[in-house]
Amino acid sequence: MAARFQSSPERGQLDLFRTIPGNVAPRDAQDLMAFPFFSLSKTHRVTPIDFAAGNVSIRVEAVPDHGMATIWDADILIWAASQIVEARDSGFRTSRLIVATPYEVLKFIGRGTSLHDYQRLKAALDRLQSTTVATSIRQHAEGRRHRFSWINEWKERRDSKGRPDGIELILPDWFYQAVLDDALVLTIDRAYFDLTGGLDRWLYRLVRKHGGKQRHGWRFDFHHLHLKSGSLSPFKRFAFELRNIVRRQPLPGYVLYLEVEARGRTLLAFKPAVPGGKPVDAVVPTGTGRRVPSGTPGSCQREPEQGLTLDRTSQIRARNLDSNQESNFEERARDVRGLIDTVRNSLTVNARQRPSRNKRDLAHAPKLPFEAPPDEQPC
Repeated sequence: MAARFQSSPERGQLDLFRTIPGNVAPRDAQDLMAFPFFSLSKTHRVTPIDFAAGNVSIRVEAVPDHGMATIWDADILIWAASQIVEARDSGFRTSRLIVATPYEVLKFIGRGTSLHDYQRLKAALDRLQSTTVATSIRQHAEGRRHRFSWINEWKERRDSKGRPDGIELILPDWFYQAVLDDALVLTIDRAYFDLTGGLDRWLYRLVRKHGGKQRHGWRFDFHHLHLKSGSLSPFKRFAFELRNIVRRQPLPGYVLYLEVEARGRTLLAFKPAVPGGKPVDAVVPTGTGRRVPSGTPGSCQREPEQGLTLDRTSQIRARNLDSNQESNFEERARDVRGLIDTVRNSLTVNARQRPSRNKRDLAHAPKLPFEAPPDEQPC
């Protein structure tokens, strides 16, 4: 599966890894799923990404000629990670130097195989090679950063008669070592490649990494999500797009909904979808005794409900201890404990006294800070 191939100095030290045929499960590197490494837009971006949270720092830079690597370009890295893990698990020797045909790559990531698709693949490889990253992730020395490009180099291969014979590329050691660590790789749903929106794709990877298969899922503050996305969109626009995703429910394998805490903070919550489960309503109980519009009206095929009925079993979900520490909001632990006590007392009072809700009451219902644009009409 691997053969010695000598050309450039780096190539001379690497074995050539030929991708394996057959169906390969798509796998993604958790570090790339949890942090902002890619542009979420197909427009030409040269503005750097600067991210810092806890001990994690990331800076991503692009060159004007090619622009920053996009989250669609990252499909090539998912393909590479999938091939490396599958080959290793099958007993083959792997390497950072990979050779494959454009057809194999394009078919794996759900693209077409026309000449236009091949040209787009080459443009994606150029962006991955020219985008530079500096990060403290997996660097044990404090203040130390690892600097690399997503692809060290790549080239088109030709046979002895000058005919196209595939492409070869060299992956950076930072990415390769992450892929070889079972604890840092997750299998993803193949339907991910069908997601067309950049924010949809980014959110799926984040949800898959942090929510996993935990029954209660997890949740994030809107502002924290905006920070983790690296998006250039203003927060107000970003929040509106998140609400639109909640309305559409496009993420394979997960259900999204909104929550509002007692103090008014809006959260995006998610958990694994239940096969045959009910659709998500525009209003969901959060355990805080407040109504939470999701930015969309209820289903046109359902009778309107008369309001929320609080249940004594409502509770704040447990913290996601399986995820990384940065995502667990450790600095909020004491606030959460106090909030749980407040909510428990509120639920006890509300469960005993349930006044009927009329139009006057609803007029004073809390409003979320970001309403849908006026041209969006209910069904």
